[in-house]
Amino acid sequence: MASPDIAGILDNSKELDQLRKDQEEVLIEINKMHKKLQTTPEVVEKSGDNSLSRLKFLYTRAKELSENEVRISNQLVNQLDALLPPGLPGQPRRRIGKEGNEQKKKRLKTDSDITRLSPIMRNQLETSASLKGEQVAARVTPHDSDKDEWFVVKVMHFDKETKEFEVLDEEPGDDEEGGGQRKYRLPMANIIPFPKRNDPAGAQDFPHGRQVLAVYPGTTALYKATVVNGHRKRKTDDYILEFDDDEEDGSLPQRTVPFHKVVPLPEGHRQ
Repeated sequence: MASPDIAGILDNSKELDQLRKDQEEVLIEINKMHKKLQTTPEVVEKSGDNSLSRLKFLYTRAKELSENEVRISNQLVNQLDALLPPGLPGQPRRRIGKEGNEQKKKRLKTDSDITRLSPIMRNQLETSASLKGEQVAARVTPHDSDKDEWFVVKVMHFDKETKEFEVLDEEPGDDEEGGGQRKYRLPMANIIPFPKRNDPAGAQDFPHGRQVLAVYPGTTALYKATVVNGHRKRKTDDYILEFDDDEEDGSLPQRTVPFHKVVPLPEGHRQ
């Protein structure tokens, strides 16, 4: 692996980090302008006031920063792809850790009593048609297994008559025969919508000690975890979680997971 390639990756990573900091600053300024216009809307009628032009500038700047973030992110992906050796397996979904003496994390066991959903989840599923094209958490029995698992799928269609979702498993993982994307038909009880990425304020908050289902970092599989911090980190809206059976050196490491990858643990689940 050539050092110039690594240097380019590090440079782009630093630029990406700076872009995100700049976006935060612009967002703060936009929120200030919104508050000003909400409390004193008559200010825009005053001669010489530049509130609207300032707001337009801020939105234009936010758009530029967002586009640059996408550009740098794509560059990083291409740089990393170029450095990966041919035939290297893709990102695993359910296989976590390495074979051998290292402990493998257990899959979430889903007995028949896990199908009961909370009122919040049921209400979310009332608007099932709006989930088309969205990623959701799904309880699925893979074709090559007799055990249920929770992982991320994309909603393709909702059948109003049968109350079933047609979902697409976009990343089956390198541990499945045949590979490729797979479709499933699942009842409503097997689907949990994720919180909206762009609406952290509307997402459910989980207190310290609450057990949840969360996407394990680096995979598209959901596992049972316990909330370590009682409130999400303000800047990133991440949770700090401890995943069950995720021991390293005799203790559970604390993992950072975005709020939009965490959902309530279905009611009735027995440990």
